[in-house]
Amino acid sequence: MSQTAPRHDVSFLEALSLDGEVSFADSERSEHAGDWGTEEAEEVLPDVVVYPESTADVSAVVAAADDHGVPVTAYAAGTGLESNAAPVEAGISLDMTRMDDIGEVRPDDLQVDVGPGAIGADVDEAVARHGLFFPPLPSSGDISTVGGMIATDASGMKTVKYGEVADWVLELEVVLADGSVTAVGSTAAKSSSGYNLKELIVGSEGTLGIVTRATLELAGRPEQIKGGRATFPTLDDATAAISDAVTSGVDVAKIELFDGETAMLANAYSDTELPERPMAFVEFHADHGVDEEIDFCRAVFEAHDVEAFEIAAGREMDDLWQARKDITYAAESYDPDRVPGQPGDVTVPVGSYPEMIRAVKEIADEHDLLVPTFGHAGDGNLHYFALYDPDDPDETRRAEAAYAETVERALEIGGTATGEHGIGEGKRKYLRREHGDAAVEAMRAIAEALDPNGTLNPGKVVPDE
Repeated sequence: MSQTAPRHDVSFLEALSLDGEVSFADSERSEHAGDWGTEEAEEVLPDVVVYPESTADVSAVVAAADDHGVPVTAYAAGTGLESNAAPVEAGISLDMTRMDDIGEVRPDDLQVDVGPGAIGADVDEAVARHGLFFPPLPSSGDISTVGGMIATDASGMKTVKYGEVADWVLELEVVLADGSVTAVGSTAAKSSSGYNLKELIVGSEGTLGIVTRATLELAGRPEQIKGGRATFPTLDDATAAISDAVTSGVDVAKIELFDGETAMLANAYSDTELPERPMAFVEFHADHGVDEEIDFCRAVFEAHDVEAFEIAAGREMDDLWQARKDITYAAESYDPDRVPGQPGDVTVPVGSYPEMIRAVKEIADEHDLLVPTFGHAGDGNLHYFALYDPDDPDETRRAEAAYAETVERALEIGGTATGEHGIGEGKRKYLRREHGDAAVEAMRAIAEALDPNGTLNPGKVVPDE
């Protein structure tokens, strides 16, 4: 961890009348020095942590910081994987977790207003009383905040049916770099009025503005939910079956890939008895006719030599999805001499998914590494990481090379460097390769227009010139 002495003079905070709290405690500064994706050696202590409790607090802090040339990095649960919330230039870490209110649900409008610090699962629980849910909730929704999800345009296992977070955000209240407060978007179901500033803020990782309220769209909970798993003889069979199911129009809510190595990790950690073979985990949502959709999926899978197609219910189905959610923890505990490397989240066109999976395994073999492969296969999203010995320089180098080569291969076949984790600090180097010079300079111009002093989350998203 670098920088222990304050880098910026933040004494101006003492003159502000805030509802929230200002902390200079070393322990709290340390907690905000990085997120899940930040290596300890790369952590930077913020000069101060501020806990706003209102939009007025955020506005006052940001305006004063902008006037004094002090950077502000919004922070919440810290579950980002690309150092999205790491204060790389120190300054103020603006912890939004106390702004966690969940407003009155408007079931007639299928809407709810929430604070950026609200935990996704808590939102889901609050709206469930009305028979509703927030469909794009990511796998980390029981610990991640709404603000963080909006900042990275997160998505999860149900994206194949319901889309990503951006598709369910209607209106945002945003504090801009000069402290001014504005609303973007609309609570109407659609609008073609002016530039789509809401979509500009979603996914901007706090570099263009800080979200202080979000109006989310909701959906009715399906009457029928069934799920299970399909086992295949080879990884090629599994990926081809998944791609075929999606392109054939199977109405599936979740369709997740597990390779044999991932199943092995899950069994060791969760004491499950998954077959250590390539698998597809599936879940179907419907108000009627769910069994017909399952039969349709079964028929598609059978054309790809499926070995078993088992539909579970109740606790058994919950256990299947829990094994999927626990993969990160399973990888961390699997081998005491090895750690999981940087988690990748490339996404490619679904028809190219089999090709992408083959490429990952070829790269892993070339570098002689164990690379578990899994992900939200229905939308072409792939998660991967290499298990490596951090005390072995050569193995560390090979793990880093495998990660980078996988991103490059995804870009070669028309994919993206990040499907849901965001750019943060770690993936800025791929932005030009993916979007081209002109697009990156357009992004830079937008950032400079909205934040001319570079106050908001500097060192993220747009690469250095």
